[in-house]
Amino acid sequence: MSIKVHYFASLKESIGRSKDELIFTEPLTVYDVWQQANPDKDRPNQILAAVNMDYADWDNPVSDGDVVAFFPPVTGG
Repeated sequence: MSIKVHYFASLKESIGRSKDELIFTEPLTVYDVWQQANPDKDRPNQILAAVNMDYADWDNPVSDGDVVAFFPPVTGG
């Protein structure tokens, strides 16, 4: 099974890439996706996640073919 992972804004710059693709054989949560894609980095504070363009909690499960996105909080003015 595979999922696509995208990083946006300043997070993309700090990670050093804009996307990953993960292959997995067991069920994963959003948090597991972060850990597998970035094993040498702790999860940054205040980072938001989305699965298939819907905001998601870090304990949400992901499925084959999902797109998981990580991004800093968005502010407006």
